[in-house]
Amino acid sequence: MAWLLLTLAGILEVVWAYFMKQSQGFTKVVPSFITIVTMMASFALLSMSMKSLPLGTAYTIWTGIGAVGAFLVGVLVLGEAANMMRIIAAMLIVAGLVMMKQSSPG
Repeated sequence: MAWLLLTLAGILEVVWAYFMKQSQGFTKVVPSFITIVTMMASFALLSMSMKSLPLGTAYTIWTGIGAVGAFLVGVLVLGEAANMMRIIAAMLIVAGLVMMKQSSPG
C-alpha cells in the first residue's frame, strides 16, 4: 500500500508542477488553486507512505517520479527540447529509481 501511495504522490507532483507553470507565477486563479490542492495531496500521500518506507527511499522515489514526469510533460505537452543528453539524464534517473526500489524493504 505504501508504494501505491508513493506512486500517486509522485504523479500528483507532476500535476502540481504542470499547473504551477500554467499559473504564470500564481497570477491565474484556477491553475494556482489546482497547484495548491494537488501539492497538498502529494505531500499528504508522501507522508503516509513514509509511515512504512524509509525516508531516503520515499523521498528519492517521489522526487524522481516528479523529475522524470515533469520532463515528459515538458517534452510531450509543452514542446520542450528532447535532445539526447536530456533523454539520457532521464533514463539515468529512472535507473536510479529502479535500483532504489530494489534495494529497499517493503
